[in-house]
Amino acid sequence: MLLAPLADFVSLLFPRVCLACDEPLARGENHICTGCRAQLPYTDYHLLPPTDNPLARRFWGKVPVAHAFSYLRFLRRGRVQHLLHQLKYRGQRHVGVVLGEWYGAELRQHGLHEAFDLIVPVPLHPRKLAKRGYNQSDCVAEGFANGLQLPWHAHALRRTEHTSSQTRKTRLERWQNVATVFEVATPELVAGQRILLVDDVLTTGATLEACAAVLLTAGASSVSIATLACADR
Repeated sequence: MLLAPLADFVSLLFPRVCLACDEPLARGENHICTGCRAQLPYTDYHLLPPTDNPLARRFWGKVPVAHAFSYLRFLRRGRVQHLLHQLKYRGQRHVGVVLGEWYGAELRQHGLHEAFDLIVPVPLHPRKLAKRGYNQSDCVAEGFANGLQLPWHAHALRRTEHTSSQTRKTRLERWQNVATVFEVATPELVAGQRILLVDDVLTTGATLEACAAVLLTAGASSVSIATLACADR
C-alpha cells in the first residue's frame, strides 16, 4: 500500500477519474465519485411487490419470472450509459463488479438473498468473448455474488450461435435473433435451483427471456432476473 504523501504525488501524475463523469476522484473514492453515486437514477424496483413492479410486468405471459430487478435507469447520454460503455467497450471490468456489489448488498439488506441459490450470467458466444477478452455479464455476476454472498457459475449457460447485434432491432427481431441460441451446459448444476439470471442491461428483455426459458426447461425451480440497468420502453 502506498504511503499517503506518495499516493498523493502519484495521483498528481496519474489522476484517477470517476468512470461516470471523468472528473478526478478524491481520496477514499474508488471508480465512481460520491457526487455521481448520489445522482445515479436508481429504480428501487426491489422495494415493490411483484404485481406493482413495471419490470416484472414486461415478462408476464412470456416466461415465468419470480423476481425482476434493475439497479439503475438507462438514460441516453447520461451517467449510466457512460458507465456501461466503459464496462463493455473500454475494458473497465470493475464497473460491473462494483455496481453489482452495491446492488447485491442492497438486495441482501432487504432479505432477498434468501430467494436465490445460484447466480448465472448471460453468456457470450466464444467468438465475441475472444474479441472482447471478457464477458461483461461475468463481471456483473461476480459483483452480485460478492454483495449477496451467494455462489455464481460462469458456464452454466452456453451460447451456441453467433448472432448479429441486437442494436436497432425491433422487439420481435430481437426475440427471433436469440430464441434458440442458448443451452444449459450442465443441467445437474441448475436442476432444482432458484436461479438469479444477471446481465448488464435490459432493453426488450428478449435475451433474458430466452435464457430463462432454457433454464426452466433444464429443471431450475425458478428463475429471477437482475440487471445493472434497464431502458424504458
